[in-house]
Amino acid sequence: MSYYSTNGLDMSSISQQHTIPKIDPKAEDSELRAQTDAFESIIIKMVMDNAAKNDKNLFSDQNDPGDKIYKSMYRDELSKASAGGFGFSQMLYDFLSEKAK
Repeated sequence: MSYYSTNGLDMSSISQQHTIPKIDPKAEDSELRAQTDAFESIIIKMVMDNAAKNDKNLFSDQNDPGDKIYKSMYRDELSKASAGGFGFSQMLYDFLSEKAK
């Protein structure tokens, strides 16, 4: 089993938790934008998951598994809705657009 670590991030666990989108630099502009937005969505989700590691339930002391699933799904949808607004997608899109020329 190979183990990759980059600045404290376990890349094998990232690939298990999140499907990292494939980016084709030769894709059409709209398709490339969608791919870079999907990549930014993964970055945002990872940041939000890491920030919520020690998040405690405000209304109860019980560890409800359904609550964890619901919060994870909420963060997933929030990250998808936020993709394209943080600048990672734009930087990646600009870099790949110039490289493809």
